Amino acid sequence: MITVRVRFFAGHRDIVGQAEQTYEVADHATVAELWQTLVTAYPRLAGYTGRLLFAVNQTFVEPSAQLHQDDEVAFIPPVSGGTEDANAAVPYYC
Repeated sequence: MITVRVRFFAGHRDIVGQAEQTYEVADHATVAELWQTLVTAYPRLAGYTGRLLFAVNQTFVEPSAQLHQDDEVAFIPPVSGGTEDANAAVPYYC
């Protein structure tokens, strides 16, 4: 078994209730297998399946990427918002 740290953002963080958790997974487990473990533990995450970006140690990877001891894994949910007009006014918040 190896230990990895998972970072949660946006809706994932809301579902899990934490920004970060540590998991033990089998040696040579893949990012996709870790995602399935999370979906089993938090079924509401299933709605994001197929609409994610995956990162290991701050580098985007494919779901088939193998995990190693002490990797930091991030499952990045879809981002919404923005505008197609590059000249549109950007709101200023204080």
